[in-house]
Amino acid sequence: MPTRQLIMVLMPWSRLLVAACVLALAACGLTDVGARRPADGRLRVVASFYPLQFLAQRIGGDRVEVTSLTKAGAEPHDLELRPRDVASVVDAGLVVYLRGFQPAVDTAVDAEARGTAFDASRAADLDLSLDPAQSETGARTVDPHFWLDPVRLQAVARALAARMSAAAPASAAAFEANLATLLADLRALDADLRTGLASCASTDLVTGHAAFGYLARRYGLNQVPIAGLSPDAEPDTGRPAAVTAEVRSKGVRTVYTETLVSPAVADTLARETGARTAVLDPIEGLNDRSAGSDYLAVMRANLATLRAGQPCR
Repeated sequence: MPTRQLIMVLMPWSRLLVAACVLALAACGLTDVGARRPADGRLRVVASFYPLQFLAQRIGGDRVEVTSLTKAGAEPHDLELRPRDVASVVDAGLVVYLRGFQPAVDTAVDAEARGTAFDASRAADLDLSLDPAQSETGARTVDPHFWLDPVRLQAVARALAARMSAAAPASAAAFEANLATLLADLRALDADLRTGLASCASTDLVTGHAAFGYLARRYGLNQVPIAGLSPDAEPDTGRPAAVTAEVRSKGVRTVYTETLVSPAVADTLARETGARTAVLDPIEGLNDRSAGSDYLAVMRANLATLRAGQPCR
């Protein structure tokens, strides 16, 4: 659909603003393909949020310039794009995003970057839905948090490496070598998680929001979220009471909070049930409170937290 027609149908107003920014940038000549490669010849990659940025950096190494639309310490679910962010999407050699996770990014990609975009949802095979009773909308919704399953993340890494090689054929051999190292790291992480969570006193994983479904399913745990897929949304009025009853009936020892959202509801639930709290990071972004400098380090910190909190032998 032409950009001008797209602007007329985009809703809500936040999407209209993104499309208007794209149109203005195109009018200024900022969609020139020649601008999509830095002067040093590296592939310019724009990732929509941290886990995809991590993959692009590890695969690309020194052959890419990677930036993220979601700034460090920001919660990515409800990202709003500024004009400079839209410009970076228009100007990128490759945009790496997860369709359905950040609507503003979907809109910018649809308006101007379809030919230079990689949608991680296809390789991630998002086949996990949140039960309607656990959802803010009361409807069955697809869980996007695939990156907390390192096996699923490997599939996305392979597909992304192929897409990066197509975008920068001269760097394909380097990308494949970097991919092999990354896959070895992810396989080692998967092995550590399997071993570390193989024998736990409790398999019920009570979390602030429903970010850990893929991890729970992969390693034999049962996610019990207080809020749904968006950590900023208020849980259904009856949901905290239902989780409180489940914590008491099953003797759950730990309620997990997060780094990027308020722990208030989880803290209250823990006080009411006598459980303790611990931080379990959904790795939607890094900040100065993250328990590691990259995805692998934070995942291993999560493993240590789970082994203590469940607890596991």
